[in-house]
Amino acid sequence: MTGATESTPGRAVVESTPGRAVVAVVPVLNAANALTALRLVLVPVFAASVVVSGMTHSGWRMAACLIFAVASATDLVDGWIARRFGLVTSVGKVADPIADKALTGAALVLLSWYDQLPWWVTALILVRELGITGLRFWVIRHGVIAASRGGKVKTALQILAIAWYLWPMPAALAAVGPWIMAAAVLVTVATGFDYIAQALRLRRPR
Repeated sequence: MTGATESTPGRAVVESTPGRAVVAVVPVLNAANALTALRLVLVPVFAASVVVSGMTHSGWRMAACLIFAVASATDLVDGWIARRFGLVTSVGKVADPIADKALTGAALVLLSWYDQLPWWVTALILVRELGITGLRFWVIRHGVIAASRGGKVKTALQILAIAWYLWPMPAALAAVGPWIMAAAVLVTVATGFDYIAQALRLRRPR
């Protein structure tokens, strides 16, 4: 027998050959990557909904908020599926952060465009997000900068703040939005410095 192939429902196919290391073959077309692709497709749909609403039409604002929420949820689900069923691929590793940044970036830019959010907030968050993505590629040969708990809190706060701005809240509740965004900005900056420290440690000669 020259080789063997084993498969488990929902998991990667494993091929082995005597004298060779076991190699896991993960199909690019899988559930996790499909959800990532869906998130990318929803970005222009979300943006169009915001533009149509002009941030004045309640119905379209609700639609935009719901689309944003669904797209954000796919980020949580595709990551869980990829880890749970061994469907992590190189394509997914690249496409997932691109989809995240596209969704968040589109939301922040549109909120600033319609005078819902100061431009400096949008610029600060986007510079941080793009900068950390660049750092991850910079140190990729030395190790991986894993998402920290602070990073997950940052993501949750950003999603909540954006959704709060999108939904047509009564004036009293709308006033809470800037406070949520302020918390998101603080955690975004703090975790940014933490990731920089991690990157420098990985690049440090040993």
